[in-house]
Amino acid sequence: MISLKYIKTFALALLCLCITIQTQAQKKPRFRVIAFYTAKNDQAHISFVHESNKWFPQMAAKYGFAYDSTSNWSNLNEAYLAKYKVVLFLDTRPEAPEQRAAFEKYMKNGGGWMGFHFSAFALTPSDFNADWDWYHNEFLGSGQYGSNTWRPTSAILRVEDRSHPATKNLPETFKASPNEWYRWEKDLRQNPDIKILASIDSTSFPLGTGPKSHEIWHSGYYPVVWTNKNYKMIYLNMGHNDIDYEGKTNRDLSHTLGNPTEDKLILDALEWLGTGKKLANK
Repeated sequence: MISLKYIKTFALALLCLCITIQTQAQKKPRFRVIAFYTAKNDQAHISFVHESNKWFPQMAAKYGFAYDSTSNWSNLNEAYLAKYKVVLFLDTRPEAPEQRAAFEKYMKNGGGWMGFHFSAFALTPSDFNADWDWYHNEFLGSGQYGSNTWRPTSAILRVEDRSHPATKNLPETFKASPNEWYRWEKDLRQNPDIKILASIDSTSFPLGTGPKSHEIWHSGYYPVVWTNKNYKMIYLNMGHNDIDYEGKTNRDLSHTLGNPTEDKLILDALEWLGTGKKLANK
């Protein structure tokens, strides 16, 4: 005959086991994110990387995903990437052929990607030559860098597609954080695979303060957030903080993150990449 003491002990152990399993289930992240960065080229990009590596872990704890970051681009390989649902490029892109091949395979197999600002930069000749056709011409669709505004200033952005998971909670227009805005070689409007999600609103002009006249935009069409319908990806031109270059202090004069609307865009995009399905190509 089983004693009452034994039954109570067994019941208590079973309860503890259930609590442990429940606690572990609650702590398990909904998806995992890995951010790659270099943080060696331009203090404005370095500033954004440091800012990101503080902000994203805070958001991960709040919203139940896991965030890791690394400056070791050799980790961009199939075995390492298998642990993650989303890859972030915070400032640059991979350069080694085997890293590029691993990333292309990851994306073609349904992986998620979010890239910021300089991660799309390519210009021949430069330290970042336009020597990766799939990435710049097919995946991003933008081709080479064309020009930029200066100095970093805020812009009013117009949301062009409010049905996309990344932009569905945004207003029609919003004020972005200060940034160095890029113009691209290719007209993304002519690419049927590209869906432009946000562009610079005409109320932003003139955009930039110079001192060079070509660094101030007075008109034109400039997409700043877009996705490729064939992949789970999103590119955001944001990611260049304003820096005290003139005073030679390298002190931050602005930040990218902490703008509620811009933060919402990034978080909703990350949620889509980490848990959503690829949009139909239509």
